[in-house]
Amino acid sequence: MSDDEREEKELDLSSAEVVTKYKTAAEIVNKALKLVISECKPKAKIVDICEKGDSYIREQTGNVYKNVKRKIERGVAFPTCLSINNVVCHFSPLASDEAVLEEGDILKIDMACHIDGFIAVVAHTHVLQEGPVTGRAADVIAAANTAAEVALRLVRPGKKNKDVSDAIQKVAAAYDCKIVEGVLSHQMKQFVIDGNKVVLSLSNPDTRVDEAEFEENEVYAIDIVTSTGDGKPKLLDEKQTTIYKRAVDKSYHLKMKASRFIFSEISQKFPIMPFSAR
Repeated sequence: MSDDEREEKELDLSSAEVVTKYKTAAEIVNKALKLVISECKPKAKIVDICEKGDSYIREQTGNVYKNVKRKIERGVAFPTCLSINNVVCHFSPLASDEAVLEEGDILKIDMACHIDGFIAVVAHTHVLQEGPVTGRAADVIAAANTAAEVALRLVRPGKKNKDVSDAIQKVAAAYDCKIVEGVLSHQMKQFVIDGNKVVLSLSNPDTRVDEAEFEENEVYAIDIVTSTGDGKPKLLDEKQTTIYKRAVDKSYHLKMKASRFIFSEISQKFPIMPFSAR
């Protein structure tokens, strides 16, 4: 197949080569997750752990698909995030951040890796304590885990996104917990981490998504966050936003030299995937 034909044909799971790339990315990101969990100890700096996760993914992806005719992009598809307790997600601090882990913290780890734009995302909740987790912490973790298991069984050809939303809300209610509003599960395609088909965890008047049916050979990142609170996130400090993604459909006319320099850096290093301001 010529490169032109390859470009025209949308690559999906019907291709064995694509499946291999997804599996390779998944193996790397799951090992990276194990490494991050092993680094989570009381008084460990959050930024250091995030850096180790990202470095591991860059190193491991750099060792695969080296001797191929066509240059294959590979690396971090979403920066390592370590969100503590009531922080919902996407906490990947700047190098200057001094925040550390404490005994008893509930950590939500998420990260992603890609090979040739085929993305594997992984997330895990970890409690920093010896012995079994009990009480409401156990409820909220069990609710998220069970909801994820149910969602995985419903993401099947012929089922609809609404089926998943309805089912996971029932699961959370059974544990007297709430699904967190505004969390979206996206379809993923080559170099697209947030595709058009979406599963909304919890429907509300502010957030609506089009009804969609799952089809053969599609890939989804199922993202479920549960809470013992009311499930309504609040923005506490906008300055803490550290993860960005270039809007490839927008063009920019930048006047300042510094702005042009930064934009050039982003375009070269992170043309499509989300990145940390670090």
